[in-house]
Amino acid sequence: MKTTAQIRQAFLDFFAARQHEVVASSSLVPADDPTLLFTNAGMVQFKDVFLGAEKRSNPRAATSQKCVRAGGKHNDLDQVGYTARHHTFFEMLGNFSFGDYFKKDAILFAWSLLTEDYGLEKDRLWVTVYHTDDEAFDIWKNNIGLAEERVIRIGDKPGGATYESDNFWAMGDTGPCGPCSEIFYDHGAEYDGGLPGSEDEDGGRYVEIWNLVFMQFDRSADGTLKPLPKPCVDTGMGLERLAAVLQGVHSNYETDLFQALIKAAARLTNTTDLSNKSLNVIADHIRACAFLIADGILPSNEGRGYVLRRIIRRAIRHGFKLGQKNPFLAGMTAPLVEQMGTAYPSLVKQQAHVIATLEDEEKRFATTLDKGLGLLQNVMDKASAAKGKIAGEIAFTLYDTYGFPLDLTQDIARENNLEVDLEGFDIEMDKQRARGRTAGQFQHKDQVSADAVKSFPVTKFLGYEELSTDQAVIAGILVDGQLVGQLKAGDAAVVVLDRTPFYAESGGQVGDTGFISAGDARFEVEDTVKLGGTFFGHVGRMIAGSFEPGQQVSAQVDADRRQSIVIHHSATHLMHRALRDILGTHVEQKGSLVAPDYTRFDFSHPKQLSVEEIQKIERHVNDAIRVNPLSVSEVMSFDDALKTGAMALFGEKYGDKVRVLRFGDLSTELCGGTHVSRVGEIGQFKIVSESAIGSGVRRIMAVAGEAAVEYIQRMESQLRDVALALKVAPEATASRLKQTLERNHQLEKELSALKSSLASSGSDSLLDHAVEIKGIKVLSARMDDLDAGDLRDSVDHLKNRLGSAVVVLSSVDGEKVRIAVGVSKDLTARIKAGNLVNYVANQVGGKGGGRPDFAQAGGNRPDLVDAALASVSAWVAEQP
Repeated sequence: MKTTAQIRQAFLDFFAARQHEVVASSSLVPADDPTLLFTNAGMVQFKDVFLGAEKRSNPRAATSQKCVRAGGKHNDLDQVGYTARHHTFFEMLGNFSFGDYFKKDAILFAWSLLTEDYGLEKDRLWVTVYHTDDEAFDIWKNNIGLAEERVIRIGDKPGGATYESDNFWAMGDTGPCGPCSEIFYDHGAEYDGGLPGSEDEDGGRYVEIWNLVFMQFDRSADGTLKPLPKPCVDTGMGLERLAAVLQGVHSNYETDLFQALIKAAARLTNTTDLSNKSLNVIADHIRACAFLIADGILPSNEGRGYVLRRIIRRAIRHGFKLGQKNPFLAGMTAPLVEQMGTAYPSLVKQQAHVIATLEDEEKRFATTLDKGLGLLQNVMDKASAAKGKIAGEIAFTLYDTYGFPLDLTQDIARENNLEVDLEGFDIEMDKQRARGRTAGQFQHKDQVSADAVKSFPVTKFLGYEELSTDQAVIAGILVDGQLVGQLKAGDAAVVVLDRTPFYAESGGQVGDTGFISAGDARFEVEDTVKLGGTFFGHVGRMIAGSFEPGQQVSAQVDADRRQSIVIHHSATHLMHRALRDILGTHVEQKGSLVAPDYTRFDFSHPKQLSVEEIQKIERHVNDAIRVNPLSVSEVMSFDDALKTGAMALFGEKYGDKVRVLRFGDLSTELCGGTHVSRVGEIGQFKIVSESAIGSGVRRIMAVAGEAAVEYIQRMESQLRDVALALKVAPEATASRLKQTLERNHQLEKELSALKSSLASSGSDSLLDHAVEIKGIKVLSARMDDLDAGDLRDSVDHLKNRLGSAVVVLSSVDGEKVRIAVGVSKDLTARIKAGNLVNYVANQVGGKGGGRPDFAQAGGNRPDLVDAALASVSAWVAEQP
């Protein structure tokens, strides 16, 4: 039996032997694609190639792409672990042809791999084709030899902007599209299910294992299909499904990879029943969690981080269902790395970071769980008093915010003779799903339609060598994402040029600003962005005259601003190298922003940097600046670039040709940004702040060049002001400030002691006001202008002087009321300080609490304090 790892490698080897370039999986965070929450298919990293915006040296490629789908009608999170083939994380095997081979070769490749290399029985394979795709039908029938009844034609179904079909794939409402041919495996008559292509095939007898997409049309806005000049092939085969078939099991969770993870989950949760569905959930979710964290996602309350947090907490909840109340999920990381680390080395490199993040999130969830239980108890108390039920909105808040599964809320409610409003819960769940769909539709303010993109020439970037050009031509003008024929003064728009010196925001570097002009016509560029991941859009406003597509214009970048950006970007590379040299090679970039006035750099590191470490990093960078090596860039293949030792940065998208930037032997990285010609141009580097932004991830804010000089001068000016106030020279400021603070601290202690003494003296005068009630000495009095500490000390002093007693003191400071209650320990069985303090506090607009022998409270009705204190004796008299 082939293992999952062997099945994956056999696929890649098969296509490598047929002149396909084996391309590494891209990040789960789609680069330069604001329309996707996560990478969810193998073709995502080749999207620009299919659009014609990017060219590859080899027109054939094969990948094993890591994917995440955590939502949508085919991947509801609550189904994961309970069905045979639902997953949050999965691997998509795919082979691609970019204008090279087409249907016949794609079908022959697929049949050969499945039946010869993998050895599947031919009689168990069925296929579907698009109902009008006679070409594919004939290939399956005549070239492969399948009987006609095993080649099923699938038609269109109503829906979408035009139509949708299980056997017709499109990149969007417009653009490249084409028919599909799906390959199904027959698990046998012992399983239920209709023929391939029927609604229930996903979990029954016939299971789809491979989808061959033939992109042969370009669909226009009116639905017209025009043949593409160079048809392409995009295929996708789920590794988990294929492994189940080849290993002779029906459920993906029965395969070797999942069984290893399920057994690990069982060990960590002390579970003996390996068929428990909660183990499936944990085994699935650790894959999504670990790979998302390794690709730079951190748990949060929005966007991708929110999805990650939900997946983590769902896994923890299922551990809870198995009886594991202690943290365990981080312990799943090592078994996962053992299973998948060879295929995905980044998982090995990020193992410590993954563990630290999961451990931190498990601790956070424990705290949140306690808060949720408190909220639920409060809600149940009110519901019981009103003889009602727990509102669906509350049950959903517990589910969505605190991670309570509905069945847990129902179980606790039943124990308290309550029920949950399930209809209300479902309404809130539907609202959340609608919000999730909206959040998943990542939109960009300058997103452009596929129709517009395909009409543009690929933008030629001149900005490495030039900051201006007189030879640019307007390729298109977009207003609200739509092409227009003219741009007039006052209009806000995106102008696309055929060539430009403006750098478009990417790789952390912000976009350029400047002007586009022609005669008296002038367009102010406020930002430069990438449209469709490749075309440069100049965002701004027409301030004079008008523009039209096809017009020749001049483009001028704001040179001073660009130079400041260049300085900060180059300084960031040097800082990255310094961090790795000083802190260790575990440091990896997790995000960055390079602006004209600062640079922000996020990196993996488990603890706060010391002052000494920050100083070493600054010195390291400034020493490099003084060495002043040349900046040298080369374009080479991605593999050759990695052989030079160049670091690939997080969040960047790399094609088969990449730009390698070297600063002598000080730094070598893959980078498409703009940089200084010599390192000495940076001038000065200074770290402004260092902080944590998540478990195991730190953030440095730094300035370079003129911004660094200005920062240092501001700090020196502030130091001079402090020195002047302290009446010392600047170099003596630290010692004088230390002396002043120590003196102030001593004076505060003396003042506190004096106030405490005065309070005790003042409280002694109250002793004669104590009254005896049922053998208890009761004293209630007002001592204004005492803080909480002095009030507490006075209560303790009086309680000790009176012996067996109840003491209630109140202090009024403006509109603020303080109350302190002391009960001698021999009386706490009869009288609780917390009950008494709340009795008094409720009368003055407040509440409080504490121990049986001491409690305190606050209020906001000073006018009612005297009456509240006067009621204490009667309250004590009523106690049994």
